Amino acid sequence: MTRGILKIIFTGEDLARVRIASRVDELWEMAMSLCRLQERGGGPAMTGWRRQVRDDLAEAGLLKAVRETLVPLVPVKAYFPDFLTPPEGQAGLQHGIDALADTPPSRVRREVDQLRPHVAVPATLDDLARGNNRSIRALADLTRRYCQIAFAPHRTTMEDTLGRERARLARLLTDHGVDAMLAGLGPSMRWRPPVLEACYAAGRYELHLRGRGLTLIPSSFCRDAPVALADYGLPPVLIFPKLRPPADAHLDPDGLPDLLGTTRVRILRCIAATTGCTTSELARRTGTSLSTASAHAQVLHRSGLITSTRHTNMVIHQITRLGTGLIRHRTRPEPSLRGVADAH
Repeated sequence: MTRGILKIIFTGEDLARVRIASRVDELWEMAMSLCRLQERGGGPAMTGWRRQVRDDLAEAGLLKAVRETLVPLVPVKAYFPDFLTPPEGQAGLQHGIDALADTPPSRVRREVDQLRPHVAVPATLDDLARGNNRSIRALADLTRRYCQIAFAPHRTTMEDTLGRERARLARLLTDHGVDAMLAGLGPSMRWRPPVLEACYAAGRYELHLRGRGLTLIPSSFCRDAPVALADYGLPPVLIFPKLRPPADAHLDPDGLPDLLGTTRVRILRCIAATTGCTTSELARRTGTSLSTASAHAQVLHRSGLITSTRHTNMVIHQITRLGTGLIRHRTRPEPSLRGVADAH
């Protein structure tokens, strides 16, 4: 399939309505990871991830269902149904699964029909293609179980990675403006005001935002080319590969975990990677409970390593100059998902 080009056309109102996803959208990561499962190569880490996920799915008795239901719906570098990635997924996995389960049968029929020119739709999807409500709910349940198995060991790392990418883009926005942020999305995209151009899987696709704004969703599993929804009428989103970390990003300051403790160091580095982080975001991105994150943040605040400012019903934590000096501007090494995401 030949390469194409994606053009996203902004208005002045759209530039003021660009937002960056605040949490991992697991349904988008599901779609992107299914593409990775169908490919070969990508380095040892990606190969290892594929092997582990297949083993885990087989152990759970889901491998056959994933191969016969999910994989055919998400062909590599081709159209896949938009109903698989509802906007509710940006609020959390369960919200997205509930929206998927409630997809109107008429929409399912229409979008599966749109899939047919790209791939042969197998007989295992006949009931779904007819918009059978039970099949739609079964698809939602299979999707939920796939996400739980495929991402469970990596969920904290995925949140942490998104947090750093969000902070990088937010710094560009606050320091240099929206033009700099859009220009800094990655090497596969080029900002030529008022148009954002990107390599695309195939064909030519123009998305006119018309004042609706755009949600940017950095992805650990998206590779090379960004992805957008096929339906012009849906809330516009752009899923794109997160930037690879600099060469020294895996370095770790000697002795810091011994000084502060492993969890407290993770929390401090999570705060350092953002322009402002709430306690609930700290808990989600570091895999700790809300009370644990709060307790560690209080210690860091008393030690002068962070500031903690209350805004209405939440507390915003920010790194201080002392905290920045202590961690030496280095981020902690990530577990295996970093290797998977960076093995492009």
